Amino acid sequence: MATVTVSPKSQIVIPQKIRESSGIVPGQKVQMISCRSQIRLIPIEPMENLRGFLKGIDTHVEREG
Repeated sequence: MATVTVSPKSQIVIPQKIRESSGIVPGQKVQMISCRSQIRLIPIEPMENLRGFLKGIDTHVEREG
């Protein structure tokens, strides 16, 4: 578990181990969600990185009649 300090400007630094394990790089945007007493940071992937991630998925849908 990492501990960070909020600066006088309400800023924090994401520790290196967490950035690396989450794949967060400088300049990347993250979504911040408040859930109960927790704050969650979710890295936003550029659309270019998502191209082809559904390749091979079964799109067959059983239909009635």
